[in-house]
Order: sequence, then structure tokens, then C-alpha cells
Amino acid sequence: MFRVRNQLGCSDRLQQSCKGDPVTVAVLDTGIYPHPDFSGRIIAFQDFVNYRNRMYDDSGHGTHVAGCIGSNGYMSNGKYKGIAPRCLLCIGKILDHHGDGSIECMYKGLLWIMQNRLRYNIRVLNISVGIGESGEEKKLTELIGLLEAIWDSGIVVVCAAGNAGPESGTISPLGNSRKVITVGCHEGGYFGKRKDLCENYSGRGDEDMLLRKPDVVAPGTDIRSCNNRADNYVKKSGTSMATPIVSGTSALLLQKYPYLNNEQVKRKIVYSARDLGDSWNKQGWGMVDFERLFME
Repeated sequence: MFRVRNQLGCSDRLQQSCKGDPVTVAVLDTGIYPHPDFSGRIIAFQDFVNYRNRMYDDSGHGTHVAGCIGSNGYMSNGKYKGIAPRCLLCIGKILDHHGDGSIECMYKGLLWIMQNRLRYNIRVLNISVGIGESGEEKKLTELIGLLEAIWDSGIVVVCAAGNAGPESGTISPLGNSRKVITVGCHEGGYFGKRKDLCENYSGRGDEDMLLRKPDVVAPGTDIRSCNNRADNYVKKSGTSMATPIVSGTSALLLQKYPYLNNEQVKRKIVYSARDLGDSWNKQGWGMVDFERLFME
């Protein structure tokens, strides 16, 4: 995350200038490990897979994602802190130890968010989960309907573009909704022409559709964040890692400007993005740019 913060212009000074109350971010994923970097800031945990009461993460994916959003970097002297290091975390476990899940678990997680949004003052929802073509059209339609209802309730919903690219029309079905911020991967040339870059398999929008997706991109290759084991940090890659960077950005923006609504947050993020000169269905509006986003 040290590299990502520097690359995007998310300086310590900028983070410290956001002096408002911490914003609650909900994360639906594989759970969360009680990492020291989250101490005292995990305010809710619900398990929709194994129905355990204690918080845990038997995969590590969810812990890594949460770290990108809101690690305070305690175990690294601040080096690997997330984008919004003061945020509060509301965690729903909807994926198993393999990172696999079902529409039913996702629906239960979304319903829990909807029912508890006021109780926990949830303002941002991160979904670093790609859903393929399940063949269950009715259930998928209901799921997307609930997702959009959460957006309509005022929550900023941030979804991964998925890792099924690079062909046209490979955005995850959740990310195809007009009522979310869809995030793809892009390194902006940082690693040169490495073949294993996340941007080379990041889900891409349909070139023939009027609705252009993804909305924005963020780095997603070799992101070092919180681990669910004794070694405190680990590298992971994918749109799952790019997505929480935008969720953290949303939380930091709302921390500084709490009066913004979700539509305003989305417009500010996409309109301030830096054009990378790539195709729209790959980069959307461009790379998240903190200096332009937080310009007074």
C-alpha cells in the first residue's frame, strides 16, 4: 500500500487533513482476521457461511481487502496503512475458505447491510467479489435489485470489475449496474510491460453499450496489505485489490466532506480521475487521483 498511496497522491498530510468523524465501511468478503492494524475499529461481524460468532478469516482475502481500505499500519510503522486509516469496519463473511460463495450468501449479506445501515451508520460498501454467469437469472436479478436498493438508500457501493478480461463485455454482473462505482485494475505504466499485470485480465466493459464501464481504475498488482497469519502483510493481485482502494477513497472523502451524498461522491471520483490514454472499456474515466479529488 505504500507504493499505491505514493502513486495516487494519497500523502500522510492529505489523510491527516481529513479531520472529520471516521466513516463506517462495510465489506462483504471472506471475513476478517483481528489484525492489530484494525484494533478497536471492527464494529460488527456476521458470518453467512459457517454461522460462527467470533470474527475470523479462513482465506485471507477479506483481511487483505479490509487492510487496503482501512489498515492503520500499526505493525509496519505506517508503511502499509490503507487509504482511510481511521475508518470503522462492518464485516460480513459471504465467501468460504476457497473464496467461493453463492448468490444466496451474497443476498443475505446485502440484506444484512440494508437492515443495519442506520445502526452502524454505514456509508460505503465494498464488494471485491466477482459473480459469473450463474444460470440463475431470477436470483441474479433479485440480487442486483437489492444491490441497487442499497445505493438508493444513500450508501456508496463499490464493486470489482472482476478478473475475466481482457475481452469486451467481461465486467462482473454486479459491476455492470449503473448504481455502483465499478473498479478495474490499471498500474498506469508503473511496472512497464510486465505480462502478469492485473490490467491484462481486469474485466472490461461492452464496447457496444451506451453504459460505459468500468467507472475508474486503481492499482491492483502486487498490493501489500494485511494478512490473516503471523506474518503481518502479504502481496495479492486482482481487481479485488483495486476495489478497496476506491472504497477507502470514498470513505476518506466522506470523512472530510460528510455532507456529500453517494451520487456526489461518485461524480467527484470519476470526474477527477486521470486519463491514462487507454480505451474506455479498460480504464473508464481513468486512474483515481487524490490531488485533483481533494483540491480545494
